[in-house]
Amino acid sequence: MTTSRAHAATGHASRYLQQLCKHWSHRFAVEFDDRSGRIAFGDGQVVTLSASEAGLDVQIADATAEGLDRLEGVVADHLRRFAFREELVFDWKRDGAGQATG
Repeated sequence: MTTSRAHAATGHASRYLQQLCKHWSHRFAVEFDDRSGRIAFGDGQVVTLSASEAGLDVQIADATAEGLDRLEGVVADHLRRFAFREELVFDWKRDGAGQATG
């Protein structure tokens, strides 16, 4: 399993975390509250979110680098749409082999 992590500085982390979790709750197994969230996409793909005053921390786990590339883009794109009034920046860092794509 390969994981990728990013921190997006924002004062609205809790709002974006909840929006993302609610958005996917009709389709995937989702657990969340105002400070943390977990979205299980299946096949071992899991997104974990943590909100703080400093911003939103996102961790993605996937069995393949290709799946991780795709999920990084999907999660970042959704969060950027929710945060249309500000610019969220994701600097993905990978644990294990592989490079982040941004």
